[in-house]
Amino acid sequence: MHAEPKKPQAAGARAQERPRSLVGEEYEVEIGPVAHGGHCIARTAEGQVLFVRHTLPGERVVARVTEGEEGARFLRADAVRILEASKDRVEAPCPYAGPGRCGGCDWQHAKPGAQRRLKGEVIAEQLKRLAGLTPEEAGWDGTVMPAEGDKLPAGEVPQWRTRVQYAVDPATGKAGLRRHRSHEVEPVEHCMIAAEGVSELGIEQRDWTGMESVEAIAATGSQDRQVILTPRPGARLPLVELDKPVSVLRVDEKTGGVHRVHGRPFVRERADGRTHRVGGGGFWQVHPKAADTLVTAVMQGLLPRKGDMALDLYCGVGLFAGALADRVGDKGAVLGIESGKRAVEDARHNLADFPRVRVEQGKVDSVLPRTGITEVDLVVLDPPRAGAGRTTVAHLTTLGARRIAYVACDPAALARDISYFADHGYRVRTLRAFDLFPMTHHVECVAILEPAVKGM
Repeated sequence: MHAEPKKPQAAGARAQERPRSLVGEEYEVEIGPVAHGGHCIARTAEGQVLFVRHTLPGERVVARVTEGEEGARFLRADAVRILEASKDRVEAPCPYAGPGRCGGCDWQHAKPGAQRRLKGEVIAEQLKRLAGLTPEEAGWDGTVMPAEGDKLPAGEVPQWRTRVQYAVDPATGKAGLRRHRSHEVEPVEHCMIAAEGVSELGIEQRDWTGMESVEAIAATGSQDRQVILTPRPGARLPLVELDKPVSVLRVDEKTGGVHRVHGRPFVRERADGRTHRVGGGGFWQVHPKAADTLVTAVMQGLLPRKGDMALDLYCGVGLFAGALADRVGDKGAVLGIESGKRAVEDARHNLADFPRVRVEQGKVDSVLPRTGITEVDLVVLDPPRAGAGRTTVAHLTTLGARRIAYVACDPAALARDISYFADHGYRVRTLRAFDLFPMTHHVECVAILEPAVKGM
């Protein structure tokens, strides 16, 4: 017996089955707690969750939906009218901040102290939800510390961003910044959080027709300035004439590799009393005080001893490896592991005066087991935003390190990895948090872990 073939469904019927978009709908809501990602949580009268930007806990606002549909687990929204304002609210200093505008900053409308409190609440919530720890159990006093020089009055903005990725509007050739969760470009005359060395290049005043993006870099501790151009397919590079001497690199549209056009192919960054070569737009902490702040926190937490054997995982251009090598002395040793080829070349150059330092290229989870190392004294890991992960954590806990320093730019990934460490007998001794990304939702943490049972 054969089943009757199903008749084709009318296009109109299929359309009726699709959930209705709620984009543009407005809801008057009470704003609840802050959530990870630069927004706060609210609920519609029907109970649907809203993630609302441009608001603060305790406010009453009109929220306009920017993403989502009927029946979705949650909706994204912007606060477009403030009916009852928080005492922590200020007028956004930046003229490009606000609903539908530049997506680079999340908390321009909050007092600086309130921004740090919000970040602290996010860290605490992630620790509790993903690691089952209170701040006290994590050895954290609950504060998020500003970087040196960043404690400014409300209405003033730290000029901290030494690396700015400008998008280029294809219609006008003007440089700007992306709108939140969008490819659309918000043209800007000046980015308030850009470091002085970036602003003085005058990127926003130039015509960048044919370019997809322009990244501007102002090194810390040297006068090195660099721009990295990403052209649109088939476009010719412009003649780059900026307001200050600058080296120029370009991104190859086929391979993604970075090539020198003129000037040095690297910038020189200064931290921990050493100069570090960073080539091809490679990773370096964006805040000018970040590298020194983090090295200090890591070394104070680890307390390296002469003769120690240490690992620096995801070592980049060797910031922590150099700091460790300097402190463990001639009888100690440091192994760095980094996946980026150019970063490894820079790390080897930067650490050449330490004969007891070795840098291996490859992914940590594959290279570390191949090293044959079975015992170390100290570990530093500064993984990408996704974290180190269960496999790497499990391997690290077999090496018997007396202390492990975990540098994290994402509190959720940090909390997940802390829970993996706990599964293998390591506990958090101390945790410190630093506001190295003012006006944004990002925050940097340094956790020091140690065996839960001494002598394990």
